[in-house]
Amino acid sequence: MFIRTTVAQLNSTLGDFERNMKKVISAIEIAENNNSEFLIFPELFLTGYPPEDLILRTSFLKKNIEYLEKIIDFSSGKNVVILLGFIDIEDDAYNSLAIIRDGKLLGKYHKMHLPNYSVFDENRYFKSGNEIAIIDYNNIKIGINICEDIWSPLGPMFYQVINGAQLILNASASPYFYGKRELRKNYLSQKSYDHHCPIVYCNMVGGQDEVVFDGGSVVTSADGKIMFEGKPFEEEIFTIDIPIEDNLRTNLHDPRRRYINIVNDKQINYIFVKSENINKLKPIKHINPNYSLTKEEEIFRAITLGLKDYIQKNGFKKVLIGLSGGMDSSLVAAIAVEALGNKNVLGILMPSMYSSSHSIEDAKKLAENLEIEYHVIKISDIYYSFKDSLKDIFKGTNEDVTEENLQARIRGTLLMAVSNKFGYIVLATGNKSEIATGYSTLYGDMVGGFSPIKDVYKTDVYKIARWYNKFKGREIIPENVFIKPPSAELRPDQRDQDTLPPYEILDEILKMYIEKELSVDEIIKKGFDKDTVKYVAKLVDRNEYKRRQGVIGVKVSERSFGKDRRMPITNKYREW
Repeated sequence: MFIRTTVAQLNSTLGDFERNMKKVISAIEIAENNNSEFLIFPELFLTGYPPEDLILRTSFLKKNIEYLEKIIDFSSGKNVVILLGFIDIEDDAYNSLAIIRDGKLLGKYHKMHLPNYSVFDENRYFKSGNEIAIIDYNNIKIGINICEDIWSPLGPMFYQVINGAQLILNASASPYFYGKRELRKNYLSQKSYDHHCPIVYCNMVGGQDEVVFDGGSVVTSADGKIMFEGKPFEEEIFTIDIPIEDNLRTNLHDPRRRYINIVNDKQINYIFVKSENINKLKPIKHINPNYSLTKEEEIFRAITLGLKDYIQKNGFKKVLIGLSGGMDSSLVAAIAVEALGNKNVLGILMPSMYSSSHSIEDAKKLAENLEIEYHVIKISDIYYSFKDSLKDIFKGTNEDVTEENLQARIRGTLLMAVSNKFGYIVLATGNKSEIATGYSTLYGDMVGGFSPIKDVYKTDVYKIARWYNKFKGREIIPENVFIKPPSAELRPDQRDQDTLPPYEILDEILKMYIEKELSVDEIIKKGFDKDTVKYVAKLVDRNEYKRRQGVIGVKVSERSFGKDRRMPITNKYREW
């Protein structure tokens, strides 16, 4: 005996109810043609996720109900049970699943565990549900829940299983960071094995501002094996037959559940469904695909998806990049071409009197290899004009970082002028190492509408670029970009390491200080030089004001700058 389920791992556009509804309708038709008994969508698919303060607008909530009713009407005559994420409105707003079949709303489930960490703020917007939901499908009990519900040790799944559930259907919008895909699979596999119950975990795919949802939906068996894995970073609708008699077989061989003795004090909401399809379908043969990705490819694909969706969902077509001949702008240009196509990427070279001839040539060669349009705008005359305008007020002072930043701000102004004139969006090219330490210029190289590699450390930028050339089978990013010392080229013979520790050391300190919240003393005890650690911590702490004004970018680490890390700007606490 099995339950045939269609998993709609789709890309939702926040607030575009019409587009999202069309995707729902298309998936319903596919599920019906496959004789599916259940169809599950990601969490809050109808609205898009996360809606944030749009939830505080009653007009948005009413529109979401209006489109839910349209989908209910469309389901008339359809046998498949549809589980669709939406926002329910009763005494409050609830993150919910609608249970729809044959033109009727059979019931609703309200998410019980509301995450309020990392990028999540669900306690700000939703009220927790208080009922466990079980669908009684021809006397087969199927538990339904939403995202965080399944991650809780004593969440709804536990109570659903001890009340007889033989299958769990979970609608999710699980944000990506590197390592999350394996973590998710391992966790769900263990969860299925511990509860002796298969799980269908439908995850959203697509970019929403700085967050990327990576898809990779998972179906597990009662003994904890991965039956099927959805494509990473791509939309996919797949149908799978989930055996439900294996629960009993697993229990007989591993009887740990017999010894569970707990007060069953949860309120259960049973939704009863009768169907004539059950046991009349020929089983579908499944081959579990292997979507093994290297770290470099996985991060590249996450950023590419995040950039593509940010540009297209916000109505832009083309992007603009300042090409310096350095590694960061080279990788951003490559990502942009993969996301949007070479016809939609424009490069601007802006050499100054300090720009080396090889950097200019490297930038031109990159543009030619990527087959993108590029222009050269020399900034020396503009720079000297600015200096001449400031000579009286700067009289008696020596040149310092002011004059360096002036060059960066001239470049930023030129990029924004081209952006304004043609409606292209500027891509900032700063990496996480620079952003963390403030090695960037406000209103200069920090200008832009999106920052693709904002959450990628400098050492990983080089690794991803190496992978990219290998992936393309030829040298796209010129070899000289890899071997020359990193430099902002804002003064003669400048090198990044004049100001910063070597990136191999810097990045390790930054990971511990930013992502793991280790103290200065704890990092020093791990063998790092005391003065270097204090210097790096000082740079990170005093540049919070810059990051607060910075451009958003794709989150690919466990803790990124932005929603993940919310440090006060006015802050006298110091560890160094």
